[in-house]
Amino acid sequence: MFNLILFGPPGAGKGTQAVKIAKKYNWIHVSTGDILRAEVSQGSPLGLQVKAVMEAGHLVSDELLIEIMKSVFLKHEEAEGFVFDGFPRTLKQAEELDKLLVGLNHPVNQVISLEVNEDELVTRLLKRAMEQGRVDDTEEVIKNRLVQYHKHTKPLQLYYQEQGIYTEVHGVGGIDDIFESLCRAIRI
Repeated sequence: MFNLILFGPPGAGKGTQAVKIAKKYNWIHVSTGDILRAEVSQGSPLGLQVKAVMEAGHLVSDELLIEIMKSVFLKHEEAEGFVFDGFPRTLKQAEELDKLLVGLNHPVNQVISLEVNEDELVTRLLKRAMEQGRVDDTEEVIKNRLVQYHKHTKPLQLYYQEQGIYTEVHGVGGIDDIFESLCRAIRI
């Protein structure tokens, strides 16, 4: 089993590329946002917990996210691999994910970061906000999200670099060109 974390700031194209990677390598695409929405819509015990947290206006805890990840692994024990999109987001989540995966004898194999400059990210996110009618995604809000991303994810970059599994890929260009660069970077 191959476990790949696709890393990068909001607007870097993680979701688009993760879907393409999962399809090419026959891996399971793991998007925490998608999983949370699915659990809530299914009314599962985990989903009811998540719904209560979200309705109270809180963020889903690291512990609950790890429980959800464990549930995903148990549902797909025969998977050839996983590509994580948007998870982990904090050092604590990364450490807990490592514990979980090592316990299952399937550690993280590689982390690839899509590197995109801030001007390009802001442009992409403003375009996406307009296309999706997300009026709350102003330039100021987007820039704050990027500040938060860098604040919380810099420790993750160092964490994975120290493990020797971190790679950066230039995330600007055509979707297919970026996909080819990612495929060349994946070390199966």
